[in-house]
Amino acid sequence: MEENRNTEIIDKMTKVCICKGIPRSTMKRAIREGAGTLKEVQGITGAGSGPCGGRRCTPKIEQLLLEKEEWLK
Repeated sequence: MEENRNTEIIDKMTKVCICKGIPRSTMKRAIREGAGTLKEVQGITGAGSGPCGGRRCTPKIEQLLLEKEEWLK
């Protein structure tokens, strides 16, 4: 339980999309609620629409999509 709480705190503090300031917790919520592709996550969260055009956040979102089975437990 303590580990889950720590993970939640870290996810809220860790920015996946630096340009827009979007935390990992927002990305995970979008995926948990049904977003299954990069484009869907970006559309829901607004990630990838900042000045870098997604060059920074795209690999991080793709990694979250690949690892979703681990953190959905």
